[in-house]
Amino acid sequence: MFGHVYYHSLIRKYVAVFGTLFNDVYLNRYDANSMMTTSMKVPISYGPREKVLARALADPNLNRMPSITLPRMSFEMTSLSYAANRKLNTLGKRVKKDTENPNKLQYQYNPVPYDISFTLSVITKHADEGANIVEQILPFFTPEWTTTVEIIPDMDYIVDIPVVLERVTCSDEYEGDFVNRRAIIWTLDFTMKAYVLGPIRKQNIIKFANTNVYNYITSPNTHLSSVDVRPGLLSNGSPTTNSAASISIDLIDTDDNYGYIVTVTNPNE
Repeated sequence: MFGHVYYHSLIRKYVAVFGTLFNDVYLNRYDANSMMTTSMKVPISYGPREKVLARALADPNLNRMPSITLPRMSFEMTSLSYAANRKLNTLGKRVKKDTENPNKLQYQYNPVPYDISFTLSVITKHADEGANIVEQILPFFTPEWTTTVEIIPDMDYIVDIPVVLERVTCSDEYEGDFVNRRAIIWTLDFTMKAYVLGPIRKQNIIKFANTNVYNYITSPNTHLSSVDVRPGLLSNGSPTTNSAASISIDLIDTDDNYGYIVTVTNPNE
């Protein structure tokens, strides 16, 4: 779009990050003597809860009788909205040396903030199991949990992404007679404070600057002096201001610890 074709897979990464937050929840079951009988990892999948619930209450694979195992969690992304309160300077840049060409820089303009809404559903057969799972989640959101994500590996771009818990609701899906299966559903709504970025661009590195100074007051167009600025680096990697001792400009990289060689020339002298 707008002359650039690119894809950073950012939305896909954010979905994966959100699901990863809840992929290590366990449920322990106890007998009447408070002895643990089973311990199971609560499975989680992407999709609307209606799909998971339909398979839990009906034939899950359409080819065998046992229903899908509960408890279970599902999540889905529901919306994206522009976050104007987190807007950064549009002209700001993040730069990195181009690994393919030492005389060029890679850069991206500041990211654009977006709030991504997610819904997490916890589906169980028993009320106590649902409360057990939810209590393992709630204490970590006060009301937010911040996770660190490398969103653009090519730029070594690592950001902290807050995930905010907005609300928690509980419902009992119990329809029909007492023979029908019951489902307790906890619904947790989250907002992820994410960013999207534009294409990675490249530009030449400025290693040489020359400024001409003129006198337009006493004598128009009178050339007073020229100021020449360039990087200076010794062969051992130390900075220098001595042009005679410095290595060639082409051998100086952007991340070297170079000095500045300033030469002032006065044509009238």
